[in-house]
Amino acid sequence: MKQIKESPKKKMTSRQIVAIVGVVLLALLYIITLIAAILDNSSSAQWFRACLAGTLVIPLLIWIYSWMYGRLTGKAALGDPAESETTASQGED
Repeated sequence: MKQIKESPKKKMTSRQIVAIVGVVLLALLYIITLIAAILDNSSSAQWFRACLAGTLVIPLLIWIYSWMYGRLTGKAALGDPAESETTASQGED
């Protein structure tokens, strides 16, 4: 019999957890807005405005959290100006 090696499970980072929570929040917001529009609810316009605001604010907050996490822990973060300049200067050579 072959023994199957189990690879160690990767621990989820806080950045991954925040990203997943953001995706779930956006999906729920879109579903609620769609249901309110289908049911012709009087509050559907308010849900649509909340959906538009959430579409802009939630990803922005996730990016700010990810950037601050990278700055405070010293890890590279997506959109870090120092990392972008290094990458751009290497491409010029």
